[in-house]
Amino acid sequence: MTAEEKLAIEEKCVILLKTVFDPEIPVDIYSLGLIYKIEVTDEGVLNVDMTLTAPNCPAADFIVEDAKYKLQSIEGINEVNINIVFEPEWTKDMMSEEAKLELGFL
Repeated sequence: MTAEEKLAIEEKCVILLKTVFDPEIPVDIYSLGLIYKIEVTDEGVLNVDMTLTAPNCPAADFIVEDAKYKLQSIEGINEVNINIVFEPEWTKDMMSEEAKLELGFL
């Protein structure tokens, strides 16, 4: 897989991740700053490192399954691995300006 193909897939990932929402928050997980890494291997394996707003997030399973389902639809992706990480710890500073505005933090 070429660097250009990987970049195109990563861009599609961002678009799709912007359609995944925590049911309790009206902002997508990408804009919330919950996505730490998007990586595509030459074999078509997509590895995503993400965090949650809280370690005991009751919607964690729903969010991960929704993201995985959507990411698996990308042409050229053979496998999707979503890794939940808590380092670095998520803070409100990681949110996009739009997300901060939407949630009343600006």
